[in-house]
Amino acid sequence: MYRERPAAGIGGAVVWESVVVGAAPARVLPDGCLDLLWSSRAGLLVAGPDRTAHLSVSAPGERWVGLRLPPGTGPAVVGVPADELRDRRAPLTDLWGRAAAELADRLAVAAEARPPGPSAGAVGAGPAVSLGAPADVVAPAWPGRAAPVGAVLEAVAVARLRAAGGPDPLGAWVAARLAAGATVAATAAKVGLGARALHRRSQALFGYGPKTLARILRMRRALDLARAGTPLAEAAARAGYADQAHLTREVKDLAGVPPTHLLPARRG
Repeated sequence: MYRERPAAGIGGAVVWESVVVGAAPARVLPDGCLDLLWSSRAGLLVAGPDRTAHLSVSAPGERWVGLRLPPGTGPAVVGVPADELRDRRAPLTDLWGRAAAELADRLAVAAEARPPGPSAGAVGAGPAVSLGAPADVVAPAWPGRAAPVGAVLEAVAVARLRAAGGPDPLGAWVAARLAAGATVAATAAKVGLGARALHRRSQALFGYGPKTLARILRMRRALDLARAGTPLAEAAARAGYADQAHLTREVKDLAGVPPTHLLPARRG
């Protein structure tokens, strides 16, 4: 079971929830995002941006709740450059210390509580906690005990993002340009940065350079087209690949399997 919804207060972010059905590893494709994760078994984690697919091993029945932060937004929320978390899943206590431990306790309570009704996700009265920032900078009101886990993660991230002054606007701008198919050179020229400067800023914002981010976003664009029913050859052309063989090579390199393994089986 998997479901998701747009996050409130963070543009492009998504709150998602999954309950593991089988024991087979789940293939998580790279997307340039950073996730705050809570697991009923593993607790509170941060997942950095991946360069290649990550095989997630979970126990049947394990519940996962995550806040997926769009490319360039994560560093302002977690408080470290994205390249320090590249290809990593780490306990959030490594970054936030005691504040993360308190948050984990709060999430465990939220997971066990029964939501009171449609307003469960609203921020209500509760103890103020400084989530890794000075107490005079941010002390967000926690959602009530019965709030869903996703709403708690959401409120925490919004508070930290505000305390940081918001994400670096360069991140969203560069990611949008590259997602639309712009070249790295054209993107650098448009923003007024040299190639080295853009690479350095991209490492901190996305976890890798703009060329890697462009490859990942192009792959996802092609797969989205294919999942919507576009033939692979056409999806490859529309996403900017030389041909279908080029798409297949890129997907194998980034996802570990050919594109046909990532598409739903067609009926008929």
